[in-house]
Amino acid sequence: MSAPAGAPDGTEGEVDLSPEEIARYSRHLVLPEVAIEGQRRLKRSSVLLVGAGGLSSPAALYLAGAGVGRIGIVDFDVVDESNLQRQILHDTSWVGRPKIESAAARLHALNPHVRVETHPVALTRDNALELVAGYDVVVDGTDNFETRYLTNDACFFLKKPNVHGAIFRFEGQASVFWPDRGPCYRCLFPEPPPPGQVPSCAEGGVLGILPGVIGSIQATEAVKILLGVGEPLVGRLLLYDALAMRFDELRLQRDPDCRLCSPRATIRELQDYPAFCGSGRSQEADPVEEITARELERRLKAGEDIELIDVREPHEWAICRIGGARLLPLGSLAGHLSELDPARTTVLHCRSGVRSAQALVLLRQAGFRRVLNLRGGILAWARDVDPSMPTC
Repeated sequence: MSAPAGAPDGTEGEVDLSPEEIARYSRHLVLPEVAIEGQRRLKRSSVLLVGAGGLSSPAALYLAGAGVGRIGIVDFDVVDESNLQRQILHDTSWVGRPKIESAAARLHALNPHVRVETHPVALTRDNALELVAGYDVVVDGTDNFETRYLTNDACFFLKKPNVHGAIFRFEGQASVFWPDRGPCYRCLFPEPPPPGQVPSCAEGGVLGILPGVIGSIQATEAVKILLGVGEPLVGRLLLYDALAMRFDELRLQRDPDCRLCSPRATIRELQDYPAFCGSGRSQEADPVEEITARELERRLKAGEDIELIDVREPHEWAICRIGGARLLPLGSLAGHLSELDPARTTVLHCRSGVRSAQALVLLRQAGFRRVLNLRGGILAWARDVDPSMPTC
């Protein structure tokens, strides 16, 4: 297997390894597939990590440990305490501070021979091509469809290998989308799911160890590509089930009608990804009547007749709840509509407002007119009304 276009080929721009680097990478140097020339190639190489969260944490650590000479990280978020269950780039001392700074400090401490480049921005169609163009391989560690499609498309236009990973609850997947060598992400997922249909990790949860497995696979694929060894996951989707401790593999084919990479392609430039994925809809186009946490508190204290419905799951309810609320999980809500009084004002809530917005649509379709969604969900209630409330 050859290295990607634009990647080090083992001859150009010869670099030396210092005695310290030779000692550090000694276990690589005795591998015939790596040896001194392979380690030099890694030192000349560059990888862009999109995100500094759960998947990028192990990927970044192992890429730095392997001696990839230049590692770029794109991220604009700050470290939250809830991240630390899985995002091992960060620690408690960095809570509230930029993830990208925490990541740079951690990688430099691990391997001072590696150059870490920080990009404290969101990846957008305005900067994606410029950012991706500067690196040999891209590792996609994001958790949203907008950025996955954007990363895929930018890599396609620039002919860069895109090492994909995704996780949810106890399951993960990985693949390599390498332009002109196999299918792209759009071949696998031509259209994004409807907004809110696929819960985020914050909504659905994720086993903290899971990104360690998938992120390590992503790092392995990136190093294999840079070295030009082995068989990458091009045209293959690796599936991991942590509960069953089982790996499965699906063969992927190019979609002959893919809008991006087929002969019938219609996408010629980066798109409006928020609009494509549905997250850019305006409130005018898709209205949802909402109520703030403080307004709900005021109306409850005033004695208004409000039925408060919590559409989360029982395990979430066990952690925290709003006094007076009734638990009716979204999945079973349709079977309990006859128990609700359409004449009363009903306020729906979940963790952050996504599932309760779906519940509101369900009630409206059933003829309920006095229905409101708690903006920001129980997280907003804990922030604005009851800071003592534990949340997850």
